[in-house]
Amino acid sequence: MKVFSTFTVLLACLLTFGSFTPKADNPDAIVGTWLSSKKRNQVQIYKQGNTYLGRVVWMLEATEPGTNRPKTDEKNPDEKLRNRPLVSLVIMTNMNYKGGNLWSDGQIYNPEDGRTYGCDLAMRGPNTLSVHGYMLGMRMLGQTKDWTRVK
Repeated sequence: MKVFSTFTVLLACLLTFGSFTPKADNPDAIVGTWLSSKKRNQVQIYKQGNTYLGRVVWMLEATEPGTNRPKTDEKNPDEKLRNRPLVSLVIMTNMNYKGGNLWSDGQIYNPEDGRTYGCDLAMRGPNTLSVHGYMLGMRMLGQTKDWTRVK
């Protein structure tokens, strides 16, 4: 009787929680526009060849305060690149699909600090993308943020 109860509970959990995972193993599932966790910008992820990239397509504060000038990549370590507008800037590169709704081996650039980090992506549902940025090639030295698909 105890075995039957345990089996019933496990089956109920599997049926309930299993429905929250993405159904299809679709390499292009990340293609689209995503709102960042801070809700201050949107990134469009697109496919180029066999890899995925992401560019900033919208910012809550796209211009310098008190001016009409677009915000630029002023923290970039390369002085020649500091005049690039942030809107349209490619910040995610070389994302490779690994199966199981996971993409990895890419990089993500953070214009707020001018640094480039390793990056992994995971679909957590049809409208949630977990973005894990890490440094020094060590995934444990990183942070994960959830982005929301823009409809």
